[in-house]
Amino acid sequence: MPAKKLRHLTFILHRILGFAIGLIAILVSLTGSLIVFQREINEFQQHQQFGAIFPKGDAYGNPKWERFSLEVILDIVKAAYANLPEMALQRVYFPTKPDDFFNVVISIQGSDWVEVYVNPYTGAILGNSLHPNAVQHFLQIVYELHTSLKLGDLGLKILGVVGLVMCIVVITGIILWPGWRKLMAGFKIKWDAHPKRLNFDLHKVSGITAAIFLLFTFFTGFAWNLGYVDPLIRAITFSPSLPELVLSVPLAGQSPLPLSQQIKTAQLALPDGTLRSIDLTTDPKAPLRLRMKLPQEREEYGMSNVYLDQYSGQVLRVDNSLKASLGDKILNSFQPLHFGTFGGLPTRILYIFVGLAPLILFITGFVMWWYRKRKQKDAYSQKQSYIN
Repeated sequence: MPAKKLRHLTFILHRILGFAIGLIAILVSLTGSLIVFQREINEFQQHQQFGAIFPKGDAYGNPKWERFSLEVILDIVKAAYANLPEMALQRVYFPTKPDDFFNVVISIQGSDWVEVYVNPYTGAILGNSLHPNAVQHFLQIVYELHTSLKLGDLGLKILGVVGLVMCIVVITGIILWPGWRKLMAGFKIKWDAHPKRLNFDLHKVSGITAAIFLLFTFFTGFAWNLGYVDPLIRAITFSPSLPELVLSVPLAGQSPLPLSQQIKTAQLALPDGTLRSIDLTTDPKAPLRLRMKLPQEREEYGMSNVYLDQYSGQVLRVDNSLKASLGDKILNSFQPLHFGTFGGLPTRILYIFVGLAPLILFITGFVMWWYRKRKQKDAYSQKQSYIN
């Protein structure tokens, strides 16, 4: 196929797909920009609402930075919310700073989760997420729109398809970029040019500068929502799947081991790890999952896990992100690539502006189409005038 015809077909594909899913891509990208710092905003507001967290004092007034045991914290939460229908403990996040609180996640009837915030030094329940303030409520709606369009599983699938189509749009845009002919021309914007030319320059420059980051975000969204990528990456990298988790074996007349004992076992399994969270479960056969952060990991809550038998404390599996296979390391990279945490604060700030790119590209793309249609209409009118 001639190169000119192939380029024309690429252009048609780029334009049609861009217009077809452009509005949803804009919604997803703008909401993504809004929630880049959602965790920090929520933490700031929570500390403003609950006040400063101080340690207990001893008999002489000296601060004692001694936290309540996890079992005591969970008992306090269970007692406080025992009257809620179908209440169950789901997860607990540990404080990451001395003035931070325990975040205990519970489920109740009619709600997927409720976060309960507990002072680690006094055991006092500071509040919960049942009644968020206006900012927190707005950010929660934005988050749900970003992750599922507030449509549940259907929304997940829709956004998975949108992610795949946007990858095609971005790749075809890279192919069409005029900088392949002359590099500097691909990055130049003529601010004093005709609006048509200025619009085109804005489209090409904003597109190429955001392209790689848009690929990161939309491809990882597609991979997570539709789930076809994991086996493909493992096949390409010759990486085996993670071993299937062995179930806990309930012992007659024995309750699950105390969490404090399980935590010690997990620390021995990953000595350099810092415990970040524990997945709690009411299923007696489910393994206990403890999430750990290793010093070399950038993610706030880490990407390493220890799975234990609830009753015997036997180590069922250890996922050390630093010793993972190539395939698992690639899959683990999806999270920092999607959220922009791979470069720390600078890339997170950058991702706010990357989220604006689809809106700019859609508007400039529409203007380019409108100029083209107007030119075709004028040419047709001139032809008709000549015939008449």
